[in-house]
Amino acid sequence: MRRVVVDMQNYLFADAVAQTLKNADSDFDVHGAETPGKTVELCRLYEPYALLMEVTGYTPWKIEERMKLRGQIRQKDPDCKIAFLVDEKSEPAVAQKVRRAKADGLIDQFIYTSISASYLLGVMETI
Repeated sequence: MRRVVVDMQNYLFADAVAQTLKNADSDFDVHGAETPGKTVELCRLYEPYALLMEVTGYTPWKIEERMKLRGQIRQKDPDCKIAFLVDEKSEPAVAQKVRRAKADGLIDQFIYTSISASYLLGVMETI
């Protein structure tokens, strides 16, 4: 069973991502985090295979704050795959920072939020 923690600003979007993963592959056990503190708590509790975190231009979802969470998670669980989700259309400057974090090896993957559910599954199966 591959555990996944999902931390997103938009609860409906987070729920849709969780349902997509749960419904398409019974191998995913998805847990939603409502706050950054809950993200750390869930990652300590479940030791997830992957952490999906939305990045926006607003606190507490700014890339700088997400990088701090990434550091806390990696310190406790260096094997956890970390993927940032970003809306490249409404947040082009943030998307550029997220791409740079991936290029610099700071995160394992970045995902644009405009992708299809099947593409999301493909990405999750390969990270």
